[in-house]
Amino acid sequence: MGKRSPARDPNGMTATPQTPTLPATLTLGAVHLTVSDLDRSVAWYQRALGFRVHAHDSARASLGDGATVTLELYEDPAARPAGRHAGLYHYALLYPTREELARAAVRLSVTETPIEGASDHRTHEAIYLPDPDGNGIELAADREKTAWPSDLGYSRGPAPLDFRALLATVEGETPSPQLREGLRMGHLHLHVGDVDRGLAFYRDVLGFEEQANLGSAAFVSAGGYHHHLGFNVWRGPGVGPAPEHTVGLRHWTVVLPTADDVAAVRARVADADEIDGGFLTRDPWGTAVAFVTA
Repeated sequence: MGKRSPARDPNGMTATPQTPTLPATLTLGAVHLTVSDLDRSVAWYQRALGFRVHAHDSARASLGDGATVTLELYEDPAARPAGRHAGLYHYALLYPTREELARAAVRLSVTETPIEGASDHRTHEAIYLPDPDGNGIELAADREKTAWPSDLGYSRGPAPLDFRALLATVEGETPSPQLREGLRMGHLHLHVGDVDRGLAFYRDVLGFEEQANLGSAAFVSAGGYHHHLGFNVWRGPGVGPAPEHTVGLRHWTVVLPTADDVAAVRARVADADEIDGGFLTRDPWGTAVAFVTA
């Protein structure tokens, strides 16, 4: 990947090779999504993915595994389907074990929920599908880190998912309609207008470490993880921000260990909105990310 040279980042600050990195122990918090019909979406997430409802009113719902909220849904009846612009490609729900991913696959089969694909990324196994508004979802389970290839799977690309082997891990079990505890947000993947500008912001300003740059997509993380964030130009180089009243990502959340960690990132960001426990900032295409304390 080579040594970085100083560059002017999209937030108006100069990035240098000494740019601090994010804490290796960061985690991802809830993803906040706009949907066009809240009741429809809640019912779908309960039925297809087994989510438990933590809170639900007329305009917003919090969903998770009963212990941790991983998804916040907001209704906008005027919201239109996503088009050719920046924004969400998919978010990844990370199951604590391979068996839990297998149970999710069984749940999809029992509820006759269509999927769009499935892959073995060598670091993790994944199933892809859309929600009722077309928001992309990845259902994933990591392999043990000791089994990850040195290139984190990026040089060879994904292999087909071995569904037979996956389902064999829960063979004979009675299908469960609800999630067990342990689900977390694993990573985000975004559409952007330029990969290099994305790296200038997410790597050089925010402090994620680059794991791979494939030209049309890049992957960054903290602590040597395969990726906490991917971003691509697959909707075309130069795409702009999402228009108002569009379904998709409102913001995603990075959870840092301490308030000092949050303050250190805040000091590197030119523009931000203060929120409870931290701040929210936007990439060059208006996609928002919140940094908060645990």
